[in-house]
Amino acid sequence: MLRWLIGGGREPQGLAETGEKLLELNGHTQKITAIITLPCLETCEEKNQLILTASADRTVIEWDCDTGRQVQKVSCFQSTVKCLAVLQRLDVWLSGGNDLCVWNRKLDLLCKTSHLSDTGITALIEIPKNCVVAAVGKELIIFRLVAATEGSLGWDILEVKRLLDHQDNILSLINVNDVSFVSGSHVGELIVWDTLGWTVQACERNFWDPSPQLDAQREIKLCQKPNDVSIHHLTWDEENVFVAVGRGLYVYNLPMKRVIACQKAAHDSSVLHVAKLPNRQVISCSEDGSVRIWELREKQQLSVEPAPTGFFNMWGFGRVNKQASHPAKKQQENATSCSLELIGDLIGHSSSVEMFLYFEDHGLVTCSADHLIILWKNGERESGLRSLKLFQKLEENGDLYLSV
Repeated sequence: MLRWLIGGGREPQGLAETGEKLLELNGHTQKITAIITLPCLETCEEKNQLILTASADRTVIEWDCDTGRQVQKVSCFQSTVKCLAVLQRLDVWLSGGNDLCVWNRKLDLLCKTSHLSDTGITALIEIPKNCVVAAVGKELIIFRLVAATEGSLGWDILEVKRLLDHQDNILSLINVNDVSFVSGSHVGELIVWDTLGWTVQACERNFWDPSPQLDAQREIKLCQKPNDVSIHHLTWDEENVFVAVGRGLYVYNLPMKRVIACQKAAHDSSVLHVAKLPNRQVISCSEDGSVRIWELREKQQLSVEPAPTGFFNMWGFGRVNKQASHPAKKQQENATSCSLELIGDLIGHSSSVEMFLYFEDHGLVTCSADHLIILWKNGERESGLRSLKLFQKLEENGDLYLSV
């Protein structure tokens, strides 16, 4: 069940603006495993926003966001579809499970691979030359899509290469720019790949402790607490990759090819989702139900204790430097040139916060296992808007006289 979504083409006042539920989409019988938008064709007169949702019930449903109507449904899958991808240039979409399938807009199956593994495809991204990268267990498999032509029988998927550099299952996969993509694994490996040559540009395998240690010590710690080093999620900006590693949050600089900032204990449990905000700020959520916003600061700017500013203070929640001056942190500071400073918490969920969406002009939406979806607003901005509306109302009623 989808309990909320953002209005499409006509941009109604809905969730992001007011928190009001627009539509409730009922069609799946088990948990939703993937969701993606299906852009409208430029030549199409009707500009209704469409989305695709996949579920553990082994179905994919196409929805009309303007009406909440179920447009089409595919029920021929032999396994759970774990990820979806749209290749707009080719006007097709892909589903990843125990095999890789290519579909057109009418939800006709164009072609598929043979059974890949019982683990299945956990992530998909598009790269140049009509290729996609699929994360399958420890491997990244490069597939090339061959479109149907007059001389061919139909579409085809060709396996081009397998990248075998990871030591454990790949949990996250993102495109960071035109020349690089990044993958992260269960044992804390982050690999930066060349998009065109499919070679390793950089690798980081020591997130859990940036200070030098013996290889034997590293192996012991990895065996003792594997969940503490799993890379659950990645996001990026122009030059940094923000990495959710176990309970920690790390900033990996792509040009410098090293970690420039970290918080080893950003949350009390695993960090599940991370996103970049404006003004060098980062937001993270965790299994412990917490949602926190951090600010990336240069070390030389920390000579005096900063006051809570920016995104978080506007909401009225704040704890400044909650985790400052910890003995274990000093070793890390010697190896990093920036710091991640906690500038507050969003307190409201009682269970694991799975993910969130950030809307620059309208706020933040968090989704939790406690069945709550909470809309958080920028407090300073909302206060200013309420004051403006109050003055406008007083002026309309003749209760406000402005002197020139």
